[in-house]
Amino acid sequence: MHCRCCKDRAILAKKPEKTNKDYMAKEVTPRAENYSQWYNDLIVKAELAEQSAVRGCMVIKPYGYAIWEKMQRILDDKFKATGVQNAYFPLFIPKSFFSREAEHVSGFAKECAVVTHHRLMNSPDGKGVVVDPEAKLEEELIVRPTSETIIWSTYKNWINSWRDLPIMCNQWCNVVRWEMRTRLFLRTAEFLWQEGHTAHATAEEAIQEAQTMVQVYADFARNTMALPVIVGHKSPGERFAGALDTLTIEAMMQDGKALQAGTSHFLGQNFAKSFDVQYADREGKLQYVWATSWGVSTRLMGALIMAHGDDNGLVLPPALAPIQVVMVPIFKTEEEHQAILDRMYAIKKELEALGHSVKVDDRDTLRPGFKFAEWELKGVPVRLAMGPRDMEAGTVEVHRRDTLEKQSMSVDGLAAHIHALMDDIQANIYNKALSFREANIEKCDDWEEFKAKIQTGKFLLCHWDGTVETEQKIKDETKATIRCIPVDSVVCEEEGRDIYSGKPSHARVVFAIAY
Repeated sequence: MHCRCCKDRAILAKKPEKTNKDYMAKEVTPRAENYSQWYNDLIVKAELAEQSAVRGCMVIKPYGYAIWEKMQRILDDKFKATGVQNAYFPLFIPKSFFSREAEHVSGFAKECAVVTHHRLMNSPDGKGVVVDPEAKLEEELIVRPTSETIIWSTYKNWINSWRDLPIMCNQWCNVVRWEMRTRLFLRTAEFLWQEGHTAHATAEEAIQEAQTMVQVYADFARNTMALPVIVGHKSPGERFAGALDTLTIEAMMQDGKALQAGTSHFLGQNFAKSFDVQYADREGKLQYVWATSWGVSTRLMGALIMAHGDDNGLVLPPALAPIQVVMVPIFKTEEEHQAILDRMYAIKKELEALGHSVKVDDRDTLRPGFKFAEWELKGVPVRLAMGPRDMEAGTVEVHRRDTLEKQSMSVDGLAAHIHALMDDIQANIYNKALSFREANIEKCDDWEEFKAKIQTGKFLLCHWDGTVETEQKIKDETKATIRCIPVDSVVCEEEGRDIYSGKPSHARVVFAIAY
């Protein structure tokens, strides 16, 4: 008499095994052949996300969302360490709120989705539904593209005195920006993000907050994402709509293009004045509040893919990998299978005690080669393989995803070795990306040379005369923009002449073509 689980195993054993040939469907387009297709292949075939039935929107799949959750968790802790608290504000914003801050609304007007009615009804022909013409809203609502207006209308109710300041709020939410040309993670009509909104008694406090938060983002990018970034100020033409100053972190992708990975804005008193948010200072005089806002989004997922991936798939830094170690048993008999599993689960327990996420891939309908390729595609930092001979010798095969190197190691002391290996992998991924950026960033002082080199995928350090007109002309002719005026990397304060206009300049800025 066989138990139910034995019958299930027998049924599974009769199913045809997937072979390496079956795995060919998961192959990705070579990066050098078509970078854009390579990027899309990695997202879909590594099961991070896919297009949805709604144009321009994506479905983030469990493996992709697990990476985003780790980003959220780490960033959330960093925010709270600075005194920030989480809150939540409405998805819908009265249209009239946007008209109060002219520069802000002009920056988002073309991307806003508008709700005009609140009800549907059966169509006259009975074949579907239509908008009920009697359900028109008294005031149209904007689906949140960003929350400055709704939050500052709320802060008016919270702030009366200097004792109520500062207010340090953040929210994790979705936003809608009706992008015409969409791309998974980089530009979608709806995306996930966090947006911090703080209120301060003085300009100095608000400026310091904006600087603090951009450094939080830079630290996260460098030490968690293994992503070298340049911190700097945006030029006036690239600032956030309604900001007096925008700080940014800019990263180079493997095609030499720039990705804006996070921004922090000093908003001055613009929104406080638009919504009449004042506080009584220590002398009892009414003063307008000073503001900041700052945010990162699921665009970071795109940065992770494009900065580190290769032709075999994702390369995930251990700090963000949902699975840090995967173990693949190799066996012929059920007895060998069970013995290897026992050893693997013992190793798993040791690794988990050291804080690592571990998976034993015990799917018995797939060949080891298929599993190896699948986990490489998904970017798992370390893969362990063990067969009967390894069992006898007390060894295991250790494979590094970042270098694709493998070696046979003793099981004794294995957990401690892998624990140290994670730090080495994290550092190696960062250093590889940094070396790539350093090899593709250079000074340029000739306009013809600029036009040729910027198209090949480079960061060019050039003099700029400080005018929006010159910046726009360069953008019109080359599609390149000033990514930032650097403050902590590649700072070049030296006399020179603007790359385009020839007018005097006192420092170089970073030009690149951006996503």
